Amino acid sequence: MAESGSLHPDDVRIIRALQIAPRASFAAIASALGLTESAVNRRYRRLRADGVIRVVGIMIPGALGQSEWLVRLRCRPGSGVAIAEALAKREDVSWVALVAAGSEITCAVRSRTPEQRDDLLGHQLPRTAAVLDINAAAMLRQFLGGRGHYWAALQGTLTPEQEAALGSEGGPFTESPVVARDPVPLTTEDEKLLAALAEDGRAGLVDLAAAADLTPGRASRRLQTLLAHGVVHIDVEIVAAALGYRAGANLWLRVHPSAVKSVGRTLAELPEIGFAAAVTGPYNLHAVAYCRDLDELFEFTSDRIGSLPGLQSMEVSPLLRHVKQAGTLLSGGRLA
Repeated sequence: MAESGSLHPDDVRIIRALQIAPRASFAAIASALGLTESAVNRRYRRLRADGVIRVVGIMIPGALGQSEWLVRLRCRPGSGVAIAEALAKREDVSWVALVAAGSEITCAVRSRTPEQRDDLLGHQLPRTAAVLDINAAAMLRQFLGGRGHYWAALQGTLTPEQEAALGSEGGPFTESPVVARDPVPLTTEDEKLLAALAEDGRAGLVDLAAAADLTPGRASRRLQTLLAHGVVHIDVEIVAAALGYRAGANLWLRVHPSAVKSVGRTLAELPEIGFAAAVTGPYNLHAVAYCRDLDELFEFTSDRIGSLPGLQSMEVSPLLRHVKQAGTLLSGGRLA
């Protein structure tokens, strides 16, 4: 995989452009960045081949009326890798990481139905002999997460004029309830469209139309409807280590109930934070932090997080290995 030192500055600028406008044409990106269309095309394809980035459509179960869960599994020594890899193969598990020297697994469960969720959390995992303990927390409010450009680490890579040319209109994430009160019904064509976007979030309208048995015009309208209703978002998955962020960690925060919203919103503004949500359980806030090294992680958690008003306690759990990231498997630190 390309290391941060070998990424050309234009590669980083293209990654930032994709964060802002993941389905923008190569011509539009080239115009905004002052590059040639062929150069953007070539660099994007190399970044994708090197496993540095991947653009995919991620279905959001909350829009269908289903809750999302963050699960911590404590495993017998030596069994964590096998369990994590088995979980990563499931379509309803979107994020899997090994922590605590491989004896703990953190994963995100995004089941399409209550039955699918209950089967995994209530039957399959508890019956796995190597699983010693399960802690499942329902997500109550998401403050940051989803598309790659929610992660603010690359802010400032492009000028305001370049971002405006790509269609940037401020922050891309609007804080909202995790589960929609009025679920969106999906048609057979919608399901096919979502499946095609899960393979390639930059697939053209002709290809999307063919996959969903629609005309390009209808495919475009359905895509815009699904995006507008929050059924799917186009995610730019980035391997943080390729940009020099080699120390990732789960942060589990216990915050005074009256401060949960303010702390969650503060976390969402920090460039080191890639995900933040209010959750149920003994810790009422969960976040994922990315720093350049462990010393920077220590300084960040001690000074920036530790001083937040309302914080009562915090657990910092370094990420040993990412197995799955936003629906994409990782192999050798690369997006597969």
